[in-house]
Amino acid sequence: MNKTTFAHGQLKSIVERIERLEEEKKTIAGDIKEVYAEAKANGFDIKILRKVISLRKKDAAEREEEESMLDVYLAALGMIPGDSEEAA
Repeated sequence: MNKTTFAHGQLKSIVERIERLEEEKKTIAGDIKEVYAEAKANGFDIKILRKVISLRKKDAAEREEEESMLDVYLAALGMIPGDSEEAA
């Protein structure tokens, strides 16, 4: 019985912590949304701003590898001027 009571208390504690964190997450998401709205009001392109933030999360090697693969894919699709003529 004691083990069951402990598990019940532990489960309740975990659920309450998750609920608290979910509430904090909603608050933070709202704050982020407000900052993006401020940026937009100041003339910044939100789509590009999101991309910049995404790129800043990656280290230089990861960014370079991603850009290299993007270039390969774009060239294969004939979307990079000059490269599609060479491939044809």
